[in-house]
Amino acid sequence: MADHDLSGYERSTFTHEGTERRILRRGSGPAVIVMAEIPGITPKVLEFADRVAAIGCTVVLPVLFGEPGLDPRPEAHGRLSAGRYAASSILKVCVSREFTLLATGRGSRVVTWLRALAAHEHERCGGPGVGAVGMCLTGGFALAMATDPRLVAPVLSQPSLPVAVSAGRSRTIDISPEELAVVRGRCEREGLQVMGLRFKGDRFVPGGRFAFLRRELGEAFVAVELEDASANPEGLLPPHSVLTEHLIDAPGEPTRAALDQVLDLFRTRLLDAGS
Repeated sequence: MADHDLSGYERSTFTHEGTERRILRRGSGPAVIVMAEIPGITPKVLEFADRVAAIGCTVVLPVLFGEPGLDPRPEAHGRLSAGRYAASSILKVCVSREFTLLATGRGSRVVTWLRALAAHEHERCGGPGVGAVGMCLTGGFALAMATDPRLVAPVLSQPSLPVAVSAGRSRTIDISPEELAVVRGRCEREGLQVMGLRFKGDRFVPGGRFAFLRRELGEAFVAVELEDASANPEGLLPPHSVLTEHLIDAPGEPTRAALDQVLDLFRTRLLDAGS
């Protein structure tokens, strides 16, 4: 795989409360917001976005960090360049006041902007609501976005915040108690489902985090937990990125089954519900 030239994607911007960010958009139908993991919107993330567009949704990717389309693998640009790119994306997140990495009991400020983007895309695209997929440090953003009733299909792929540097941080997720209560209420009243995906041995997404979500959301939390051995061995890191780097896109593979569950959620909540 090499750099993606972003062909097939419309490039524009979205501004809310004075903050402007670039966005990529593809497809037609109800909107799905796809929030990339570090280092950014890689070719693998765009492959996932293509699959979402192919089922009949408009996929919208906000540029939160990194350079869209850049292949982060060492073999693409050299080990030194790849390291610098990853480090620059991590540094941007660490110094930004928009992202909360360690604190418990609250989410990141960028979620307010993301909720506004989802509302804008719902008005633009129509349909019964909006879907959202967060990955790694953006994983919990999809949960916090679900305080807005327009968000009807949240997916938390390897949600990694707060960073699990202590037992307490391992057994929670980056959302405030007040926001979590709103999401819980939607699950009880509206039948909202929240899907979470992780590899069982992923130290960035400890099992206690999913146990917390089961306790708080009950049967409304659909946990997809995969054995590490099912991950693509060619991934850059140990098993972590279920829908992108560690996906084995072949029938019968557990990661492919997880991808299909995500796409089925969007079909059920966004496409079938609107027909």
